[in-house]
Amino acid sequence: MIKIIDPHLHLFNLEEGDYHWLKEGNPPFWPNKQLINRNFEQADLVLSAPLNLAGFIHIEAGFDNSKPEREIAWLENNCNLPFKSIAFADICSVEFQRQIQTLLQYKSFTGIRHILDEQAEHILANTNTLANLKHLASLDLIFELQCDCSDLNVVKQLATYLSVLPNLTIIINHYGATTNNNLSQKLKDGLSLLAKHQQCFIKCSGWEMRDNNWQVELLAPLVNSIISIFGEQRVMLASNFPLCLFRFSYLQLWQHYTNFSGFSNETVSKLCFENAAKVYKLKASINAG
Repeated sequence: MIKIIDPHLHLFNLEEGDYHWLKEGNPPFWPNKQLINRNFEQADLVLSAPLNLAGFIHIEAGFDNSKPEREIAWLENNCNLPFKSIAFADICSVEFQRQIQTLLQYKSFTGIRHILDEQAEHILANTNTLANLKHLASLDLIFELQCDCSDLNVVKQLATYLSVLPNLTIIINHYGATTNNNLSQKLKDGLSLLAKHQQCFIKCSGWEMRDNNWQVELLAPLVNSIISIFGEQRVMLASNFPLCLFRFSYLQLWQHYTNFSGFSNETVSKLCFENAAKVYKLKASINAG
């Protein structure tokens, strides 16, 4: 049995949530976005032997950015697998600490994500950002981010925060790439600067956002390169479900991940289970049902 903790997925409840980004006419302008414009629940996370979904990390999906606790309340009422929640919170908002206090009422809450993207430099330079990151660190909560890690101005600012906040755990989403599924020299340089800080982790996923026809054969060498930068202990493989459906089913994706050529069973276990269990503090065992 191969145990899996999926460290990056999204479930949708279109009747109760907003999901502004899923609506027609709103970015991102993916040609096949309609494919995922429907409800997704835990029952859709289908794997078969020898793969076993032991738990997952739910990443905010724009359910209600004004009241992010609503998404977590829905998840906790509807999911029975072990899971943790990464909520939305605006890292440069004066309301940040109040939002965190509300989110702490939920047992699955373990951190926040802010999609920085093109606004990364502006957001990180905001006068409130450092104080809010300090607050996260003081509560042992995680800061997840999505940005272009080939942008050295952004990476240097992140590295500064990692230096002054040694207790802050930062997790880079979708391996810090934004344009295509390769590891440019600039991206390698940016990731290498961040990897010097042991509290910085990285998730490999999001391939379908950059190329709907991405080739499986390219993944193992790319992931190996990221491992050479961060080490096996700080790299995680993730699905980005349901967006992964642009290319493969949930089962097919994890079959590809767990059959990477040249990866030992021990490496696969770290990338697909152990590292996520440790960084997210998720107690997960074999799922009997």
